[in-house]
Amino acid sequence: MSGAVLVTGGAGYIGSHACKALAAAGYEPVTFDSLVTGWREAVKYGPLEEGDLRDRGRVLEVLQRHRPVAAMHFAALSNVGEASRDPGLYWDNNVIGTLRLVQAMAEAEVPHLVFSSTCATYGEQDGVMLDESCRQDPLNAYGASKRAAEDLIRNFAAAPDVALSHVFFRYFNVAGADPDAQIGEFHRPETHLIPLALDAVSGRRELLTINGQDYPTPDGTCVRDYVHVTDLVAAHVLGLEYLLRGGTSEVFNLGTGRGFSVREVVEAVARVTGLPIPAKDGPRRPGDCAALVSGSTRAGEVLGWTPEHSVLDEMIATAWAWHQRPGYAS
Repeated sequence: MSGAVLVTGGAGYIGSHACKALAAAGYEPVTFDSLVTGWREAVKYGPLEEGDLRDRGRVLEVLQRHRPVAAMHFAALSNVGEASRDPGLYWDNNVIGTLRLVQAMAEAEVPHLVFSSTCATYGEQDGVMLDESCRQDPLNAYGASKRAAEDLIRNFAAAPDVALSHVFFRYFNVAGADPDAQIGEFHRPETHLIPLALDAVSGRRELLTINGQDYPTPDGTCVRDYVHVTDLVAAHVLGLEYLLRGGTSEVFNLGTGRGFSVREVVEAVARVTGLPIPAKDGPRRPGDCAALVSGSTRAGEVLGWTPEHSVLDEMIATAWAWHQRPGYAS
């Protein structure tokens, strides 16, 4: 299979890895990004089209010029703390952006959409290994905006004059970096645990703050299911090709079924790097769930997806290699 694929948010962490995977599979990834949180330097595998996803005219212009066979939609704000402080920002960016994209896709007759959703749509469900049938009851505006975007896409797909097949991927925590260290994870400000811990190890950050010690988990810190970014984007290529072969619209969790607490991750970072991590305890972050772990095998059963690199030490090792490359965070 071949052709152009529009990648919204393709200058960001996951989107840039998806562009590399698409190029390797024979597609032309066309990045659409505002560069507000993305990085021009991460666009290496196809053309860059700058624009705000909420600008329907600009999106339509890009779709009509490149005539993609499908779109992969990663563009979103995703900071849980920020979402709790400023929910309107998340509804405006994540929901309105998705609305304008889908409207433009309908007008340009782009029939397939792979959507980056999140396990945050499930909210707090203590002791539950989460699968696609679990209720969606998000705790914060980030998860709520993603759930709303899912509903919006379904509404368009059900409209009689719109041809839109779709795959939703509800991720668990994404970690690691491209094994070739060409691209990796870098946010400003950084909010993700593994890069924060690596910044503390390398001296770029004075201390790592462990947010919350009284969750109902074995060691009191949050538990998360981590999946390597390379495995994650491999699922997206499989999802795209499933749709291009005529597959029906589906929802898939992407996780490993194994959860690690914050303290376990911190211990693993020290083990992989061989360096101590200066850390302190801090308060809970608003909107954080105690535990989010996938209980689903559907991506493997339907798409043939296997998370080959989602071993905690390997995820940390690839992220560490990225952090040590010349020019990181410059």
